[in-house]
Amino acid sequence: MIKRLFLAVLIAIPAMAFAQKFGIVNTNTIMSEMADVKEAQTQLEAASKKYDDEFKALQGEMEKKYGELQKAQEEKSPQTILDRRMSELQELDQKIQQFRQTAAQDLQRQQEQLLAPIQQKVINAINSVGAEGNYTMIFENTSPVYVGTDVIDVTGAVKTKLLMK
Repeated sequence: MIKRLFLAVLIAIPAMAFAQKFGIVNTNTIMSEMADVKEAQTQLEAASKKYDDEFKALQGEMEKKYGELQKAQEEKSPQTILDRRMSELQELDQKIQQFRQTAAQDLQRQQEQLLAPIQQKVINAINSVGAEGNYTMIFENTSPVYVGTDVIDVTGAVKTKLLMK
């Protein structure tokens, strides 16, 4: 009997030594509640509005030039004038397409620049919670298929670390 008990203890001790602690975190929830993210979104919306205003101005210019072309066609203007107006329309169309592409790239770059330090702050808080709680791993909880009872949701702890609560 003592041998069996001793054997059970010998088997249980290594199993306890290898016990792992897992956590989950929902960074989307954390990010959506951060004041820094809301401020970055406000800055991005302001930049986007400026681009929209400029785009509308370019569209207005395009409509004006198209109207001039139609008028020239109705007045039976010489072909060279019609060709010049068509050329102006094509150049303006290319300019608008280039503007749209550049604006989209610039907004993407601004978003990355504004959010990178915020994302790093969240990562640092997750790492800190993981180290303090002796977690083996902390996983993103965006769409878990199954979460066992021994997995701990550390979203609240990360929010506390970020001074959100």
